[in-house]
Parts: sequence; C-alpha cells; structure tokens
Amino acid sequence: MHSIVAYLRVSTRKQGASGLGIEAQREAIRRFAEAEGRRVIETFTEVETGKGADALDRRPQLAAAIKAARKAKCPVVVSKLDRLSRDVHFISGLMRERVPVIVTELGADTDPFMLHIYAALAEKERRLISERTKASLAAAKARGVKLGGANAQSELAAKEARERAEQLRPLFVELAGLSTRKAAEELNRRGIATPEGRKWYAATVLRVRDRLAK
Repeated sequence: MHSIVAYLRVSTRKQGASGLGIEAQREAIRRFAEAEGRRVIETFTEVETGKGADALDRRPQLAAAIKAARKAKCPVVVSKLDRLSRDVHFISGLMRERVPVIVTELGADTDPFMLHIYAALAEKERRLISERTKASLAAAKARGVKLGGANAQSELAAKEARERAEQLRPLFVELAGLSTRKAAEELNRRGIATPEGRKWYAATVLRVRDRLAK
C-alpha cells in the first residue's frame, strides 16, 4: 500500500477552532486514500492565509509536510487546490520542491503542469470578477447609490458569483456523481458554456461546486 502525507489548512483561527473546515478536508483525504489504496502516514494541520507568493515562509506545517513526504518518498495530498494557495506563483515555487502534490478533487493523475493551469484559471477568474465588480460599483455610484466601501464591493462580487452558480444548479445536481474532470467533459460535450462563455475545466467545475455547497 502506497503512503501519502496529508496537509490540511484553514485561513482563520475561528475556522480552526470550529473544526468544520478541517474535518471536511480530513474526510475528503480519507475517502481518497481508501479509493486509491493509499495509507496516510502523517497529517499536518495549519491555520494561516494562503495569499501571497511567499506563503510557504509563513506556513511551517506545509514545510514540515513537504519534508516528511520527501523523506518517505511519497506525495503530499490536499483536498482542494486552494488549501495550498490561490497564487499561481506560489504553486510554481511549490513544484520546485520536487515533491509530488495530489489534489483529491482533481484526481491522482493530475500532473504539475495542470496544477499550474488550474491555479492560473482561478487567478484570472478572480481578476475578472474584480473588474466586473468595480464597473458595477462605478455604475451604481453614477446613479447616486451610496456605497459602503470594501464590504459593499465584496458583497456584490459574492452575490454575482452565487447567482451564476445558481443558474447551473440543476445541471450540477445531475452531474454530482462525476469527478470534476468528467463533469467538465460532459458539460463541454453538451455544448454548455461557463457563465463567462468559455470552455469548462476541472477547476471551473470545482469552483462552481464550492459556491453551490455554501
């Protein structure tokens, strides 16, 4: 039976104290290990933000997980890509550590190049959402709407993302039993575009599923 090292992360102490985010990640990795015939030999848990290309310097538990995996000659496993980071430069730096990383929702056969692609797509989507939000806020201000600063901006962005996801809920319920990659293939086969009118990838399926689960 092949070994793996599990890495779990939440962004805030409140999330860490609740145990909800951590336990969901732990269960996802447990299911992955069971399905793939792997054994978790060590688990590392961190409470730290994933923002910034220098995140590894601020995350000693991730550094320890990489060290343990290198010693055991096995992969580090996370439940979702954003548990590592949402920064494509950070993902690139992590790949230079030469320790395999597996994201359970993307599958065991996702290579480092594809991890870069998924991270880049996520980064681009965040930038597009930010641009649309700024345009919407500017239009609202021009109409005389009183804005509430950063909170208004974040709430509007979240609202737009939820609305786009809700439009796709019936389809995602139908495809719930498929992996993110298979669901993306099926959506593309049916000729259904993403809310932005683009092709589906595992990463975009993953983000919509996350929004519908909230």
